[in-house]
Amino acid sequence: MLVVEVILVIALVIFVITYRLAQLSAQKLILVVIGALLGSIIGSLLAIPLSALAEPYRQYLPIAVTVVLAVAMALVFYSQHEFLDNLMPKKGDKKQKQDKPKPLKVNKHETKVLVDTSAIIDGRIGDIVASGFIPGALIVPRFVLAELQNIADSEDALRRGRGRRGLEILNEMRLNDALQLEIIEDDPKDVKEVDHKLVYLARKHNANILTTDYNLNRVATIEGVKILNINELANAIRAVVLPGEIMKVNVVQAGKEKNQGVGYLPDGTMIVVDGGDKLIGKDVDCEVTRIFQSVAGKMIFATPKNAKASSSTRPPRQPRKPTKFTPSTIKP
Repeated sequence: MLVVEVILVIALVIFVITYRLAQLSAQKLILVVIGALLGSIIGSLLAIPLSALAEPYRQYLPIAVTVVLAVAMALVFYSQHEFLDNLMPKKGDKKQKQDKPKPLKVNKHETKVLVDTSAIIDGRIGDIVASGFIPGALIVPRFVLAELQNIADSEDALRRGRGRRGLEILNEMRLNDALQLEIIEDDPKDVKEVDHKLVYLARKHNANILTTDYNLNRVATIEGVKILNINELANAIRAVVLPGEIMKVNVVQAGKEKNQGVGYLPDGTMIVVDGGDKLIGKDVDCEVTRIFQSVAGKMIFATPKNAKASSSTRPPRQPRKPTKFTPSTIKP
């Protein structure tokens, strides 16, 4: 009865080993065979001195040592299968490695910033990132690139130009070794809207979102995601101007109201010059009269300094004397 049980155990072990070997690739199977042969050779050499031992050791010990060394060497060689895979790559392995989504290489303690399409087509992201105002690594999801490609292929000339400029900026940032830019393949299929996908990924990766989209700003704030808004940054770094200050303004066009001219500061702030409709194309020293802040931005109202000075130094106009009519001045 004991012999039958031993035979069944040996048959089961042989079946398991055969089943496992059948599932191995050619490279792994070669490594296992080489390891087993090498272990058997070493075991056979060790069996020579072991056979000189007394009974029952010389009968069983050489066999046991040979089997153990064969199995051990087979496992050792199998564990090094990656080395042989690199030497003998299979067809299609290279393509699969390229197509396989890469995990984020960003340090988990480093700040991660998801980039929205609106921030890319805005055009200012390249200069802002290069200046170091955006901390951490920039992450661009694949679906954002797809949306940017659709904008670059738009029939509208303005949108098409912005999309192509955005692609150029991304390429310049990717070639800059000082910047860390990664493209990820994460695309939650159960979420349809791009804004909602960005919020979902921001919460998943504990990342911030870089955008200029007002609606995305509101949604992400409600979801508890930190937003880096380029427009808010631009408003924050605008030069502070107070009423009464003198500044030089280049009047470039007429304003909406009568007798108004319009100029701009280098940061894009609009300056409305009273009486500037006759000063278009000229650099004029103006005095700031008031500042109007709105959701769209800041607007400065100013008055030409020379006009104000001339109006203050001009002598008061003398009242005209009434004309007396006499019979001789009236013509029939």
